[in-house]
Amino acid sequence: MTRPLRVAIVGAGPAGVYAADVLTKSETAVEIDLLDRMPAPYGLIRYGVAPDHPRIKGIVSALHRVVEKPEIRFLGHVDYGVDVKLDDLRRHYDAVVFATGATKDRPLDIPGIDLPHSYGAADFVSWYDGHPDAPRDWTLDGEQVAVIGAGNVALDVARVLAKQADDLLRTEIPDNVHRGLADSKVTDVHLFARRGPAQAKFTPLELRELDHQDGVEIIVHPEGFELDEASEEAVRTNNQVKTVVKTLQDWALRDPKHDTPRRLHLHFLRAPVEVLGTDRVEGFTVEVMELTGDGGVRGTGEYETYPVQQVYRAVGYLSSPLAGIPFDHASGTVPNEGGRVLDLDGQHIPGVYTTGWIKRGPVGLIGHTKGDALETIGNLLADVESLPEPEEPSSDSVLRLLEERGVECTTWEGWGRLDAHERALGEAQGRERIKVVPREEMVRISRAE
Repeated sequence: MTRPLRVAIVGAGPAGVYAADVLTKSETAVEIDLLDRMPAPYGLIRYGVAPDHPRIKGIVSALHRVVEKPEIRFLGHVDYGVDVKLDDLRRHYDAVVFATGATKDRPLDIPGIDLPHSYGAADFVSWYDGHPDAPRDWTLDGEQVAVIGAGNVALDVARVLAKQADDLLRTEIPDNVHRGLADSKVTDVHLFARRGPAQAKFTPLELRELDHQDGVEIIVHPEGFELDEASEEAVRTNNQVKTVVKTLQDWALRDPKHDTPRRLHLHFLRAPVEVLGTDRVEGFTVEVMELTGDGGVRGTGEYETYPVQQVYRAVGYLSSPLAGIPFDHASGTVPNEGGRVLDLDGQHIPGVYTTGWIKRGPVGLIGHTKGDALETIGNLLADVESLPEPEEPSSDSVLRLLEERGVECTTWEGWGRLDAHERALGEAQGRERIKVVPREEMVRISRAE
């Protein structure tokens, strides 16, 4: 091939950026377009991570160093399946890599889950992270709130619900989010985990962050705090499990404070059964579980009901189907073999690949997507000689197509303008940044219009 390999990566979050990084470090000359439906890059880091996670936010610096490489071009505010389709991309690129992640809530099939004031965690996260497609307002009018889940997203949701609004002013939260949290009536947040403390999916750092909040008492309820044979083995052999269990044990044994305006309760071995209410959430029923000795649990037939007024389910994320691409609805992934996208007959669709959560499901930490990228891009590069030749491989031809279709795409230079604008908004209030929320305003600032 006498010209650079042209690759479109759909999704400019960590998975897409890591894939671009691997490509630029190969011996193959490449031109990469990072396409994203958002006007700004970074995906999950900007719109899926709690704003008070400075360590996670630090990943932005590493992503920035990749996207500013000369081989990479960012094209934001381009919605795959609406502005461009698969045939368009295959006409302009040698290969297409889908890295669109998982942004929807996995459903929880229990009675009452669809009552008003019962929410998916992803929707709440989108609100407090200032996602332009999320509602601007969020009503926090209940004193007692339930959070269902035992992973880091559940911890984030519970922590933000319990946090004093002014404690978040050092972060980039938009003004409407601060107002919503300041008006919150929440006094007690109850987090319910179906299994025991040794089976929780919390990471130690995220768990300990719960205890770094002024005015919030962490209460670990001893009912359900049990370790069976498998749990004790996990504590002995896994340092992460050991740290999580030790942290929880320490909290369970310390003296109560009694004088905090808010409390965050951790309940283990409590499985969701039913959300109660008529016109809105009025209660939440759980079944008491017991460990089976092998790390599993079973129901005891004993039930407890909590008088909560809101419920948040954090039971996992789910990817969305992509236009023109096969999709496995059960697993929420694109069928693939080593990142090579497969058609309905199990054959590789030439030149089409996938990486990240839409490839393997929404499990693992952000760093795990690096392994996905290495495998996918390794297979893409192995296929170079057999890739179909695009009809219009010129780098300008895609820009002409978008212009013809009236797509107001944003660029890396435009992100620099938006980034500077948000930092200036923050500086005026003694903060690092204040995030711009409306999509049309993001586009206007990025395009200097």
